[in-house]
Amino acid sequence: MNGEVIVPIRVDADVLVARQKARELAKSLKFSSSELTLIATAISEVARNIVTYAKEGEIVLHLVSKGGRRGIRVVAHDDGPGIADVARAMEDGFSTSSSLGLGLPGSKRLMDDFDIVSALGKGTTVTMTKWER
Repeated sequence: MNGEVIVPIRVDADVLVARQKARELAKSLKFSSSELTLIATAISEVARNIVTYAKEGEIVLHLVSKGGRRGIRVVAHDDGPGIADVARAMEDGFSTSSSLGLGLPGSKRLMDDFDIVSALGKGTTVTMTKWER
């Protein structure tokens, strides 16, 4: 599997597809099974946010390299309502639903690089990268 993999996210089953596609793509790198699990968990969190809050979006997966390092980049994008207070959404325990509020801050902890851009009424894009050790 080379290049870019795009997984539409609309229902819970799509979250599983995104996890599996990421595992397949990342297997070409030197990730341990525990690192593959961390990547899959981070994807689950951001993909479930798409289903819960935006109703539809996509996860884009691709292999990246920088300065001799290789990794997998995950971009979760939706055109949903956006996040009113990104800083607050990045706090452990904050949730506007009945969840535990671990999704975004948890995903940030699981990955090496993490960035979030959101605008009310325009959607949210989360970009995360996990690098080989």
